[in-house]
Amino acid sequence: MEHIKHIAVVVAGIDEEYQSNIINGMNRFVKENGICISYFAAFGGMVNSQSFDRGEYSIYKLINFSKFDGAILLTNTICDTVVTNIIVDTVMKAKIPTVVFDCDKYPDFYNISIDNFTAMKKIVEHVIVDHGAKSINYISGPLSNPEAFSRYKAFLDVMDEYSLPVDNDMIYYGEFRSQDGRLAVEKFGDVCGSLPDAIICANDAMALTAVTSLNKLGYKVPDDIIVTGFDYTYNAQNFSPSLTSVKRPLSTAGYKACELLFKVIRGDSVQKTVTLDAYPVFSESCGCTNPNVQDLVEFKKRSYAKSQNTNTAITMLNNLTAILAETKKEEDLYNALDAFFEELGCDKFALCLAEDWVTNKPIVINETFETPYTEFMTAPYIREFENVRNVDLFNSSQMFPEPEVKAGSINYFLPIHYNDSTLGYYIMTNTDFPVSSLLCHSFTMSISNTVENLRKISHLQQANKELDWLSSHDALCDILNRTGFIKKADKIYKQCIAENQRVMVTFIDMDGLKSINDNYGHKEGDFALKELSRIISKCSKLENGICARFGGDEFLIMKPNPKDDDIDEITRRINVQIDNKNEILNRPYKLSASIGSSISDASEDITLNSIISKADKKMYSIKAKKKDSRANINVIE
Repeated sequence: MEHIKHIAVVVAGIDEEYQSNIINGMNRFVKENGICISYFAAFGGMVNSQSFDRGEYSIYKLINFSKFDGAILLTNTICDTVVTNIIVDTVMKAKIPTVVFDCDKYPDFYNISIDNFTAMKKIVEHVIVDHGAKSINYISGPLSNPEAFSRYKAFLDVMDEYSLPVDNDMIYYGEFRSQDGRLAVEKFGDVCGSLPDAIICANDAMALTAVTSLNKLGYKVPDDIIVTGFDYTYNAQNFSPSLTSVKRPLSTAGYKACELLFKVIRGDSVQKTVTLDAYPVFSESCGCTNPNVQDLVEFKKRSYAKSQNTNTAITMLNNLTAILAETKKEEDLYNALDAFFEELGCDKFALCLAEDWVTNKPIVINETFETPYTEFMTAPYIREFENVRNVDLFNSSQMFPEPEVKAGSINYFLPIHYNDSTLGYYIMTNTDFPVSSLLCHSFTMSISNTVENLRKISHLQQANKELDWLSSHDALCDILNRTGFIKKADKIYKQCIAENQRVMVTFIDMDGLKSINDNYGHKEGDFALKELSRIISKCSKLENGICARFGGDEFLIMKPNPKDDDIDEITRRINVQIDNKNEILNRPYKLSASIGSSISDASEDITLNSIISKADKKMYSIKAKKKDSRANINVIE
């Protein structure tokens, strides 16, 4: 059978427009050429928490690049340079052909580049030459990102060419996030006192927020100030005013990346860098008329369809969240996933969790992301169409719980974690949900929170069991204590009343404990107590009864439905066991005990305490008469 080529893709923010367009192009190539592709996706930088980001980025450490024929890295979507360097180092060690986007830092990698520099130059020149802007501010993306740096450099070059001033107060260094547009406008207003003629933005998301922030301050775009973006996103096209931006062939770039990698894997000769052109689109936000404005009817149709899809996804997520909030055991989670499997639109869903995830503490990820996953994982829930199954254990280096490479299969790996503690991951196969729905991240967090809650519930239940055990058992002797004995004995006594039976209570007092403590220490005294308790526990089980440490050196045995000769038998049995134990231990002292028993009818008129008191008196009577040897008095009431 011919080997099916399998490509690994590293990406962050999989549901954003840039990433989804790239991915759509890659998926198109995969389907046309019958190869397999697996996306390892994170949502880092979304909630402003470093520990949360570490949990998200842990999915990248799952990748065993040696299992793949090639890799595509969208490191330009990852803001954390430490994480980016770890990914690059790991894939380099795997020595597989690798494609990156808009990055010429790695000579061993192939590069699909979009000419951001020229397109940004044209935007800035247009604002200066065609609209007469003299003072121009800039909202930048993270300069560690090659695309952001290229656009930033283009802005500076044009400003220099036209001898226009630029200082640090005129630049806001953002992270490509929407909120950066608002923060930049606030900075420009505070620092500069008055706003410039134009604000050039490194992407549409920041530009759109800048426009809305300016509107709130009473400024009109473009009448009072020009704002431009980059990426020509759906929102930028359909905003009012429509945004002057840069259109990039993102889907084509994704397709070309797969095509280039596939040729390299086949051994074909290819160019190291493929450069695609980007095109400025001059529109209303700079004062131009956009010739490409959509027909209003078509726009309404698309907007309605998008709104309906979002509403459907929100309803689905709300229902899932409500159901997951009520989960008390693992089966509840699996039933919830079952109920929403069709809504996810995938051929297969696999939930992969750390080995013994319920009982063990999750792995806390350090800053170098060392070993975020256990060596072995479990897949407690796998659904493929109508078939539901599980895999007890698989090696995490395999990534998939089952052999998975199928021609044309598209897999999405997403992390399950609680802050910086890894719990596992899940895999969706052959679905558009991760890239088409804005709720994929919320869905993932709901699953993560539920898994963590189930783990905590399990630990809480275990802690309650331990507390319950501690409240009813003697920690030293590992048998019931007074409280535990009374609770258990009361149930037995009520049953004996109901069945018209008798009960026997045997009271045992250890002889000479004070002498052992005084002469050999309390540690030796504890040892002697534990040895005697083992004897009493063994004898009580043989008598089909229960036993307890009732006080410091006092023990009790209770037996339901005794025979008349059971008093002699229990006394004989305990003493024989004590003698045998003394021979084995060969201590400088001898274990010894005074034993008294009482048999009574179980009745509503006779309390259990009164029967215990009678046995106690019998024991003390024997203890008082004891001198050099034991004397046992057995009385049948």
